Amino acid sequence: MNLPLLPTISTFFIVLSAIFVAIGWNLIRRRRIEAHKKAMLAAGASALTFFIIYASRTVFVGNTAFGGPDNIKIFYTVFLIFHIILATIGGVLGGYNIWLGLKNQLARHRKLGPIASVVWFFTAITGVMVYLLLYVIYEGGHTTSVFKAILGN
Repeated sequence: MNLPLLPTISTFFIVLSAIFVAIGWNLIRRRRIEAHKKAMLAAGASALTFFIIYASRTVFVGNTAFGGPDNIKIFYTVFLIFHIILATIGGVLGGYNIWLGLKNQLARHRKLGPIASVVWFFTAITGVMVYLLLYVIYEGGHTTSVFKAILGN
């Protein structure tokens, strides 16, 4: 099996971010506030690293089309759209919740934290499933960069 480098690295970082969120959640339950803060900042940094790799790859290399059977492509597409919506919501909630914590707006931070964490866990899980469907379970389809798609080259 020949796995593509950038998608594999970016998927590693999204999983790492979810692990840091789980660690941070455990730390705050034990009232280890400074350790919680470090874990959640590491989660945010890992998620941001994922996003930078993903966005750069999307622009310069392109997105990989689903290479599985045509009869399940619609299911993959619906799943992918669900993942993208979830990731967008999770990223915004997570970023906002980190900001709330750093600004000591702890009442709102405590209310939003569990919601943002659960959304992020599902984002990570669905992201890994997208990766598995694109590169492990099925061989990836054609990859087209944004520039080639726009310019037609």
